[in-house]
Amino acid sequence: MNLDFLDDVKRMNKRQMVYQVLNFGMIVSSALMIWKGLMVVTGSESPIVVVLSGSMEPAFHRGDLLFLTNYQQDPISVGEIVVFKVEGRDIPIVHRVLKLHQRVDGRVKFLTKGDNNAVDDRGLYAPGQLWLEKKDVVGRARGFVPYVGIVTILMNDYPKFKYAVLACLGIFVLIHRE
Repeated sequence: MNLDFLDDVKRMNKRQMVYQVLNFGMIVSSALMIWKGLMVVTGSESPIVVVLSGSMEPAFHRGDLLFLTNYQQDPISVGEIVVFKVEGRDIPIVHRVLKLHQRVDGRVKFLTKGDNNAVDDRGLYAPGQLWLEKKDVVGRARGFVPYVGIVTILMNDYPKFKYAVLACLGIFVLIHRE
């Protein structure tokens, strides 16, 4: 195995090493600032999500990357694809609005269903919950890029792969001199 990068690290003086570590920190903080900026612009706590299952096929496939917005003034409509969180579940769900229920007080409740599922999502909701409300919505699908998120799925399914990729990226940033 060729370990030329160790020679590069050995040749660095303290100043160069500190510069590389600071460079790595700048990359990480830039990524976080971009993410927070997207959250502000889109109004969504998660402006980008990956489709994790085949429940929305043929509209979306496993690994598709969705771009979301969540502007509170926009009304939810039947046929719209929403990403929602259910109490007791960590992972958001991507499904289509099937029915709307307008209450007398003006609040809107709605029911969702995956395009590839035989039944609605009431079995996925929290116990005793029959409808979703606007507070449950993380965002609404506005666009997508097919299969780009498959890397995220691989990293979640194979943690050793994730650590290997992150280690390689970290080493590259630390030893790259430009």
